[in-house]
Amino acid sequence: MAQNTLEKTSVTMLGLGAMGAALARTWLAAGHPLTVWNRTPARAAALAAEGARVADSAAEAVAANTLVVVCLLDDTSVGKVVAGADLADKDLVNLTTSTPDQARARADWARERGARYLDGGIMAVPPMIGTPEAGGYVFYSGSRTVFERHQETLGVPAGTTYVGEDAGFAALHDVALLSAMYGMFAGVAHAFALVRREDIDPAALAPLLADWLVAMVPAVHQTADQLRSGDYTRDVVSTLAMQVAGTPTLLSTAEGQGVSTELLSPYLDLMRRRLAEGGGEENVTGVIDLLVR
Repeated sequence: MAQNTLEKTSVTMLGLGAMGAALARTWLAAGHPLTVWNRTPARAAALAAEGARVADSAAEAVAANTLVVVCLLDDTSVGKVVAGADLADKDLVNLTTSTPDQARARADWARERGARYLDGGIMAVPPMIGTPEAGGYVFYSGSRTVFERHQETLGVPAGTTYVGEDAGFAALHDVALLSAMYGMFAGVAHAFALVRREDIDPAALAPLLADWLVAMVPAVHQTADQLRSGDYTRDVVSTLAMQVAGTPTLLSTAEGQGVSTELLSPYLDLMRRRLAEGGGEENVTGVIDLLVR
């Protein structure tokens, strides 16, 4: 076991919040020598008991290993925590949630200090880390060299998906998927609100709703195909004109059920605008062009 541990990449982990601690534990469990640091030292105590080396400062932790993983509160925290460390010839992997512009700026910041930079967007919650069957993964973007060098190590806590040399792409993919998720949550909330005051068991509606959403998933691929081709009428089954004609029923039903349309109306308004611009024979893909300023 000792020999196997020595052969595995040593990792420095800065930040031991719920996610950082989960990442750290998976590396320890897999036999990777681990150096950790956290602003609140008490959080490192449990990891020390599991075999991690606890550094007295972030600078000391960075100095310990070439691979330095950062998972802090926000981008500002990254700048403050790593400011005093020598990043020359380090592989800096930043898993802190940020915007695409912040990630790009942080990549420039790291390069100016002699580091190779890889940004990450975690598509998982802490209980999914270290549990492959949970399906969690991390988007990575930035230095392909760093990604390829450490892909095996980075894949220990969760799956890895490299999305390009642009350091902002991981954050952009992260936010794109989360935005779609919240849009779905909004629709689910509206659906449950419609039946809330009726003698309908939410638990009975749930599987019907879930199955319907799954059945709609192919629309994602159709939208991508239409955007790529530029032909929004391609393979359309239900035209925008048909769909807009049905929207009064959605709004009237909500009114009759005493349910606000504030989650639904903005999207329906975009559909009507696209129709007014002559998109009647299209699918709903054209609303995307209305969103892009």
